[in-house]
Amino acid sequence: MTKRKKEKYKADFKKALDKFTNKLERYVSTENGDWSVKGFIDVYKNIYTISSDTKIVSKILEIHIFPQILQFADEIGYKILLTEHQNYYPDLTFINKENEAVKFAVDLKTTYRKKNGISSFTLGSHGGYFKERDKKKNIQFPYNQYLGHYCLGVIYTRTDINADDASDTEIYQVEELEEEYETANKKVGERKVTTVKNLKSITSVIKDFDFFAAEKWKIASDKQGSGNTANIGSTLSTDDLRNENGVFSQLGEKWFDEYWINFGSTTMVKGGKTIKITNLKDFLEFKGRTDLWNKIVKRNSKD
Repeated sequence: MTKRKKEKYKADFKKALDKFTNKLERYVSTENGDWSVKGFIDVYKNIYTISSDTKIVSKILEIHIFPQILQFADEIGYKILLTEHQNYYPDLTFINKENEAVKFAVDLKTTYRKKNGISSFTLGSHGGYFKERDKKKNIQFPYNQYLGHYCLGVIYTRTDINADDASDTEIYQVEELEEEYETANKKVGERKVTTVKNLKSITSVIKDFDFFAAEKWKIASDKQGSGNTANIGSTLSTDDLRNENGVFSQLGEKWFDEYWINFGSTTMVKGGKTIKITNLKDFLEFKGRTDLWNKIVKRNSKD
């Protein structure tokens, strides 16, 4: 496949992905911006609210939007292959129905707003499959078989930042769901059940969604996303995520690849000491390209 044809596939896919993300906010939200998911329901029509624990919210959000993702893929002529194992990359592999050599990796990422920017999230490993790009280790297909690597991101606001503990969740019965044969029992075990008029009366655990689609290298940081694992960090500015304005965005994907392949393993002498290279400025100096320092986009943690 020619470079020109690859770029055409990439441009078309990104354009379609952007258009799709613009529709998702309306799909998951009520008219006032609250999450349309209120909780879990049992056969007795008790509504159990959701903890705002990020892992729980992320998984339910993924389940919520997955039917839309399947429909989107079909509409643009792709099929979706889910990762075979929980810790494999990526979450979703888009495969072109007419040309199966055309593959795109899409990871679903969720994060919440803080006073200064957003909570950090990672963009995948910079070891294993990232370094050995022709091998199929912890990845659906070898890294170099994908024409592009994308993040479908969700940013939201938590309505109660102190509600991480599942024991703080509430149980409701909703009058609009009641039937004549239902009992007046207002307890589940030892827990009180609160009656409300309608589902909209229940406060959603998250609200004010902002969806974005970005090519991974364009929103990457030069810092790890977590201290104890080999994961690539992202920019922490909402505007920079939307505009694909990460640290490498003006340098290009080749510099992103080379930097993260060598992160923490390549060394240089600085100030008379041998140090591991863990920032982009040092790496460009090591490569003899201090002329590119002005192309490093400064990290911005505030919007």
